Amino acid sequence: MRVALFVTCLADALFPQAAVATVRLLERLGHEVVFPEGQTCCGQMHVNTGYPDDALRLVRRYVRTFAPYDVVVAPSGSCVGSVRHQHAMVARRAGDERLAGRAEEVAGRTYELSEFLVDVLGVTDVGAYYPHRVTYHPTCHSLRMLRVGDRPLRLLRAVRGLELVELPQAEQCCGFGGTFALKNADTSTAMLADKMRHVLATGADVCAAGDASCLMHIGGGLSRLRAGVRTVHLAEILAGTDADPTGGAIVTPTSGGTR
Repeated sequence: MRVALFVTCLADALFPQAAVATVRLLERLGHEVVFPEGQTCCGQMHVNTGYPDDALRLVRRYVRTFAPYDVVVAPSGSCVGSVRHQHAMVARRAGDERLAGRAEEVAGRTYELSEFLVDVLGVTDVGAYYPHRVTYHPTCHSLRMLRVGDRPLRLLRAVRGLELVELPQAEQCCGFGGTFALKNADTSTAMLADKMRHVLATGADVCAAGDASCLMHIGGGLSRLRAGVRTVHLAEILAGTDADPTGGAIVTPTSGGTR
């Protein structure tokens, strides 16, 4: 299958290892991955902060860039949630019904990574190896907007060498929420403290998730605590093999925090 990678702006700018791991994983499974160079931001932060006109331009670009492809995959439930639930809405608000229809068509072919693996490819065992004790944080948009359910957990349970431990109160938000963490810093910090307490209670050495944004937030807090718990994107774990358990990720020696 020929798959277009929607890298997302956060992965492109700050966490390229999540995108690299996604490519390595899909290619290992026998698929061709292409990177449309015209892609930019999905526009979620513009919509969520009240700039729909700016978001409209990004919706047009997304549709124009990814319309030629049968399948689009992103290592982000948050960005795929925006594509599915906001793009057509933004177009209709601007009175562009034609764009709304095209946006809906492209959104119907856009998948978060775990959705694509389980629902489209029909696999849960991707042949991964990752010898660590791992807990999983289900990010809000993947959980509530995309309703990915237990797909990431099913994938993790099939990883050889991985010990999966349940995260207490897993469905609670980590407190990031994009600009929410900036505009409501005190509330965000309190929510993060709860999430970190639950992560540490598992005794895991890795906290995984499907969104780099939430991992950035959780990992930043854990690094300040010097807790010794790393945050790792789901794609990096699934890309791991016996030859390279890191999945080709960029590893920096640190006592905690993100990779």
